[in-house]
Amino acid sequence: MNPSCLVTTVQAGGGGVMVWGMFSWHTLGPLVPIGYHLNATAYLSIVSDHVHPFKTTIYPSSDGYFQQDNAPCHKARIISNWFLEHDNEFTVLKWPQQSPDLNPIEHLWDVVERELHALDVHPTNLHQLQDAILSIWANISKECFQHLVESMPRRIKAVLKAKGGQTQY
Repeated sequence: MNPSCLVTTVQAGGGGVMVWGMFSWHTLGPLVPIGYHLNATAYLSIVSDHVHPFKTTIYPSSDGYFQQDNAPCHKARIISNWFLEHDNEFTVLKWPQQSPDLNPIEHLWDVVERELHALDVHPTNLHQLQDAILSIWANISKECFQHLVESMPRRIKAVLKAKGGQTQY
């Protein structure tokens, strides 16, 4: 029962915070707190209010690519239509289903989670948890997210070599 060996927990999960984020090789993008559930309408607001301004600022020559996984809200007709209307501003990559090894943001979520667990003082309510996540996100090193972007050719090569099977990523 040495306190240094104990991890505090909350029974019944204690709740959680959902966030949406993006990044490029150049910089971290916004981290957007999500309410209860991310549906197509809420995702459209994120795309128009956060993705679009970020992409046009970071890639003013319209040479940026946008990657999203195949979550149901990402594939909704209103989202596809919005991207079609803005296809001259950036390209949305076609993405294979269920491919977390190709999705570098999954590694940033892992960084955020590990940093949360490493905090000296753990959040005791949802507001503190959200604040901690936002702070951790803002302090992810440039080297970290640049390395993830630079790893994409290796990731793709590994997936092709594994014929769609598991990879080290």
